[in-house]
Amino acid sequence: MHRMIIVRILCIVGGLLVLVSLVAHLYVRVSLRPGRDSDLDNYYCEFEDQHPAYARYTRWLQITVGGAALGCLLLFLGMVF
Repeated sequence: MHRMIIVRILCIVGGLLVLVSLVAHLYVRVSLRPGRDSDLDNYYCEFEDQHPAYARYTRWLQITVGGAALGCLLLFLGMVF
């Protein structure tokens, strides 16, 4: 009985986390990407990560991909457990 409750909770939380992460990832890709009028082209490739807009963009991309990976892990644990 308790095992089924844990499995359901893992599946629900994992599924919601995957969905929220995917929606957030799409939002970050569309809205936070530095635009064409950005001065990012003036930076050399070695210093590109120091550009504030690009650094924020890559940080949020990493967070959303990490959230999706964590959600997939919870779903996997729910299926195996």
